[in-house]
Amino acid sequence: MSTEVLKVKGMTCNHCKHAVESALSDLPGVAKATVDLEKGEVTVEMTQSVSHEAMKEAIDEAGYELVS
Repeated sequence: MSTEVLKVKGMTCNHCKHAVESALSDLPGVAKATVDLEKGEVTVEMTQSVSHEAMKEAIDEAGYELVS
């Protein structure tokens, strides 16, 4: 299992946290996504490789912006 930490802009509350975690968790290969609101980061645990573009698209569709 691999892990990636992403910076996401626009998350401010528990609704934001849930939206981003759900969007990423729905991607094939993502085992778990955990948001840290204070840091503005999401830790993504993957069972297989997931493209950066796919994660960016999921975050965009949830209404947030992938910074890195």
